[in-house]
This record gives sequence, structure tokens and C-alpha cells, in this order.
Amino acid sequence: MEGVIYNFFKVWASVVASLGYCYTIGKFVPKGIARLLLVLPIVRLFFLLPLSIDSVNLSGMTGFFVAWLANFKLLLFAFGKGPLATEDSLGSLPHFITVACLPIKVQQKQSQNGCKDKGTGEMKHQKGHRSSLNYALKVVVLVAMIRVYYYSDRIHPTIIYLLYCIHIYFSLEITQASLAAVVQATLGIELEPQFNEPYLSTSLQDFWGRRWNLMVTSILRPSVYEPVRKALEQIIGQQWAPLPAVLATFLVSGLMHEVLFFYQQESAQRAGPTWDITGFFLFHGMCLVAELMAKKVVARRWQPPRLLSGAVTSGFVIATGLRWFIPALLRIEADKRALEEFGAVAAFVQDSAQAVSVKIFNAVIV
Repeated sequence: MEGVIYNFFKVWASVVASLGYCYTIGKFVPKGIARLLLVLPIVRLFFLLPLSIDSVNLSGMTGFFVAWLANFKLLLFAFGKGPLATEDSLGSLPHFITVACLPIKVQQKQSQNGCKDKGTGEMKHQKGHRSSLNYALKVVVLVAMIRVYYYSDRIHPTIIYLLYCIHIYFSLEITQASLAAVVQATLGIELEPQFNEPYLSTSLQDFWGRRWNLMVTSILRPSVYEPVRKALEQIIGQQWAPLPAVLATFLVSGLMHEVLFFYQQESAQRAGPTWDITGFFLFHGMCLVAELMAKKVVARRWQPPRLLSGAVTSGFVIATGLRWFIPALLRIEADKRALEEFGAVAAFVQDSAQAVSVKIFNAVIV
């Protein structure tokens, strides 16, 4: 456990130092090919760093934050786009590093009544901010589920797999909300929430575009969707260009998930991808394209009840997750290794607490 923690901190020290280098580049090198060539070695390094962390939890988190989000932000930054190219990020090294390597998005300035939507210019209210009680309840449920896993041999596998789906959502939201709270308290900047109760989604477009892991959405849109759409507008027209752009976005998302699953495998037994995760995202991309096409025709005549569309959407996401996503996790034994790591952390905390208690007791006696 000590070796894993040591490697984890060594990796993140390398990340911080590398981002300091990129920040300096942004001060002296203009956007374009020259800046891109100077950033590419860091992009390569960020893809390699998670491989040195032999932990299913820490390698997955580091891979998501660094190999995926930070790399995509740096590639946008090379051309003067994205969250790292803003005046705030370039004006402060701590701000630049924080925005680059954490799944956070600085909230747009808003008026007393709300904030402007970039696309329409209309005022809209911020949504998705949750109370501390909301997160506390999710933490309690998450801890309870971890305890349930120890008795999984007595519970039907389907129920356990459903719990895994909830676990993935709760752990992602709690982790990102916790990091956002620390950043807000430290830097004093207001951040947008990254989840907006995805179980209330009424369509795939609503789920992927407005509720689920919005940091990924905000990065994939300018880095994949918009360039592909603009490139295809001259070929197939503005009406149809968004559809293959959606597929390209889901393809990239699937490939990046394959990379994350590769990181989470044991270092001595890493195997190539099975492409199940890519299939999951491509299937969702095709279904979303079909949904968008149907909305242009059917939605003008009939709108399904919100309760019905919500139930269908949630059922579809869960069913496809159980079909492709969860088996991929089980194939790399992520569930077993995660439980072992939770147990090791709990034992470490317990031993540390006992050692501190003994020292305090001895100090008081003396």
C-alpha cells in the first residue's frame, strides 16, 4: 500500500511540474503549431503516467483526470481554445494547474436572475447544485453498498450489478463534488456542478448532454463534435452534419474509456481491449442519432409523457450498462480489487488511529 501511495504522489508531482511548463509556454509561445509541438511531449507523458499506479481506484481516477481531461484541455490550449486559454487561467499558475488537471468547470458570470446561454443569449438559471445533505446521503448509501458487496455470494448477481451501476454514479459525483468544494474554498472561484441527477433524464440527449458527467461533455464538444461537424457541413450540409459528429464524439469517448480500463488492470496482467466499451458508446451514439432524427419528425406531432420517457431512458441506460459496461469491469476484476483496496485503506486508518491513541494515552499518563 505504501508503494502505491508513493507512486501516486510521484505521478501527481510530475503532473504539476508539467503543467507549470505548459503555463510558461502559454505566456511566450503564440497559439498554433509551434505551441502544439511543445505541448505534445506532455500529452504523451500524461498517457504514460497512470501506468505506474497499480491500483484500480487511483489509476482510474488519475487516467480520467490526466490522460483524458488534461490532455484534451492541453490540445485545445495549443490552439488558443478551451478552459486553459481563458484570461483567468493564463493569469494565475494555481488556476491554470487546477483547471487543467481536475474535472471542474468555472461557472460563467451571471446576473442576479441567472446567466446567459451561449447559444441563444437568453437568460437561464443555474441547475444541478445540490445541498450538503444530498451528498451526505449519497455517501451513506455508497458506504452501505460497499458493506453489502462482502455478502455478494448470498445475493442474486443482477442485484449486485445494479448496485454497481449506482456505485459508479455516486462515486463519480461525490469525488468530483468533493474536489470542487476544495477548489472553491481554496481559490474562491464558483464552479459548475458536473452531474445533474441523471436518473431524471427524459431522453438520451438529455442524459448525455445535460445531466451525465458534464465536464466530459464540455471537453468533447469543442475538441471532437464541433470540428467534425464544421468539416462535414461543406460535404453533407448543415442539417445532417451534426449526426456523424455525434457518432464521432461517442467513438472518441468509447476509445478513451478503453484506455481507462487498460490502466485499471493489474500492471503484470494488462491485456488489450475487448472493444465492449467502445461498442457500448457507439451503440448509444447510434441510438442518440436515431432519437434526434425522430424528434424532427415525431416531436412536432406528439410528446410522450415525462414519466414514460424518463422510465424508458433510465431503463435503456441501465440495461445497456448491464450488457456491456459491467461485464467489462468484471473481466478485469475491478470489483474484487476495489474491495481489497477499500479493506486495506480501512485497516491502515484503523492502525493509524490506534497508534495515535496509544501515543496520546502515553503522553497523558507521563
